[in-house]
Amino acid sequence: MIVFKHRGNFKHTERLFNNLPKIDFRRLLEKYGKEGVQALASNTPVDTGKTAASWGYEIRIAKGSYTISWVNSNIQNGIPIAILLQYDHATRTGGYVKGRDYINPSLQPIFDRIADEAWKEIKRL
Repeated sequence: MIVFKHRGNFKHTERLFNNLPKIDFRRLLEKYGKEGVQALASNTPVDTGKTAASWGYEIRIAKGSYTISWVNSNIQNGIPIAILLQYDHATRTGGYVKGRDYINPSLQPIFDRIADEAWKEIKRL
């Protein structure tokens, strides 16, 4: 049998959850969305520069959930060029192109700053 006993109250936890809607997470994500676009654009391998110039971001909010996605609109013949640059791929002529991991190193510092700033906002409550 499992028994759970507690003393005291949950006033601090309740205060935290009651105040979460007051944090402007959209503003936070807009700020870092722009930073992510700049980081991706500056780290994208360049041939013509079209892929580097095609970065953007989208923010989705649904039932208290916030999602940020970075997107690249350079698609040739149904193939997203940013993904071809990121991962190894074969060419039409039978050749092989080694991918270059540029997306993860570009965004990791931004993920860390989002987490740090969100945590600061939560602790401020």
